[in-house]
Amino acid sequence: MATSDPVVIIGAGLAGAASAWSLARRGVPVVVVEQFAIGHRNGSSHGSARIVRRGYGDALYVALTGQALELWRELEGAAGASLLRILGGIDFGPRRDVPRVAALLADAGVPHEVLPAAEAAARWPGMVFDGDVVYHSQAGTLDADAAVATFLAEAARHGAEVRQQARAASVAGDRVRLADGSTLSARCVVVAAGAWVAPLLSSVLTLPPLRVTQQQIFHFRRLDPAAAPWPSVIHEPADHPVYHLAGGRDGGAGDDRKIGEHDAGRETTAAAQDGVVDPASRARVVQYVRRWLPGLDPSPRGEVTCLYTQTASEDFLLDRVGDLVVCSPCSGHGAKFAPLIGELVAGLVLGDGTVPDRFRLAAHRSGRRASVSL
Repeated sequence: MATSDPVVIIGAGLAGAASAWSLARRGVPVVVVEQFAIGHRNGSSHGSARIVRRGYGDALYVALTGQALELWRELEGAAGASLLRILGGIDFGPRRDVPRVAALLADAGVPHEVLPAAEAAARWPGMVFDGDVVYHSQAGTLDADAAVATFLAEAARHGAEVRQQARAASVAGDRVRLADGSTLSARCVVVAAGAWVAPLLSSVLTLPPLRVTQQQIFHFRRLDPAAAPWPSVIHEPADHPVYHLAGGRDGGAGDDRKIGEHDAGRETTAAAQDGVVDPASRARVVQYVRRWLPGLDPSPRGEVTCLYTQTASEDFLLDRVGDLVVCSPCSGHGAKFAPLIGELVAGLVLGDGTVPDRFRLAAHRSGRRASVSL
């Protein structure tokens, strides 16, 4: 390794692209290698709509969402891009601790309201609620495809090199061997490869279990497309937690509603994913729409799959060992944090930053934490 060597980032999804931006704008030489084309649909960072929100049942994540939101605005300003669509956010359901979410929003100074179900239903016609509902305005959607493109364009403007269709075959210390037989020498290697993290690093680093699942999402037509878009929603009924949000481009001209079950996918691997939607999940989501969202046509007009790469606690995995930085900030809720993940990665690479102890390898290996209260 030489100090003149670049930082090599494996993976150009949201985390890898954000890390490239954070490092390149500091003047650090960066090479990003992506095994597919930029914007591919094989991982976790594609699509035009991901939820951004401040509402969590966990104080750490409420604080981090605020930092991330500021960085999103900084990126938008630097690039002259519009990546966030602020529509507000709703949390409710018998398994959602509404009082705790509201209390943590209050502690963080985030404006919010707690509404009875009837008042919420009157404010947002076409949705059905049970129990109290907490609403906050600092929420909405993120255009993930546009965010990846913007991160990489801004990184390239600061000198980063982005290589598409360049698969990393192995990592050994400060060397990355590509599938074409060539080798890259690196000042530090950042592995931000989503479901491919464990296959790349398991032979050189002891990782905690990373569970990969194939999730599915569906788009449903709004019966009144002229009505104002609904806020993003986190709903925890008695069975699977459900999220839904404005679909953006993926929702077509009618901005069809995007709906998915959190962590109801089947286990798979990056190599074994087949992109086939689970009919049982489709049936459950259709039934959910009939029960809770009478403002939608209950026949899905579109469906797609993506991957979750989850730790046991659903905390992110972010740490440095020698010349390697392992970066796995998914667990089904990482997209909103992308620019902050990039900053944390830059701090690990340069040795001038810290990450929450809960994200470190040691914390995951100890197995002492319960799951994140999303």
